[in-house]
Amino acid sequence: MDKTKSGRISTKELVTLAFLGAILLAAQVAMAPLPNIEVVSLLIYIYTQVYKKKVFFIIYMFVILEGCIYGFGLWWFGYLYVWSILAAVVLLLKEERHQKSALLSCVVLGAYGLAYGFLFAIPYFIVSGTSAGIAYWVAGIPFDLMHCAGNAASALLLYRPLRELLGRLQNTV
Repeated sequence: MDKTKSGRISTKELVTLAFLGAILLAAQVAMAPLPNIEVVSLLIYIYTQVYKKKVFFIIYMFVILEGCIYGFGLWWFGYLYVWSILAAVVLLLKEERHQKSALLSCVVLGAYGLAYGFLFAIPYFIVSGTSAGIAYWVAGIPFDLMHCAGNAASALLLYRPLRELLGRLQNTV
């Protein structure tokens, strides 16, 4: 994407990144009635592959918008880092052959779905103590299993078409 000579992000790129954050929010809100079945993880996975470190702008815009809609409770703090952890994992998988692997995306996103509840419980460990953190995490394990299955299925079905679409859109922006 274009940068001005001063190294700043261009207006066009800023609007594109903001639009991608809005897509995350729209996808999350649209799929909210389904228990832990979502495409946000898959989209962040793909956004990270395409936009590299700029994905953090998209993630934090999405998290702030979620706070504006649902409020800024203790749960909100988890969102500040859980999506960033997924992006960091994807950034570590730099090799070109991994960039287009639906199977790898399935494995990574499935594992992320399993780990999500534990990662999300960290503020509860800090604020309420070990017992409350463990209770929060253990109570969410059935949802983590659904999250794992949903992430794996969405990656198998949607990774390649969404990856190709975003790659084409990025080249035309």
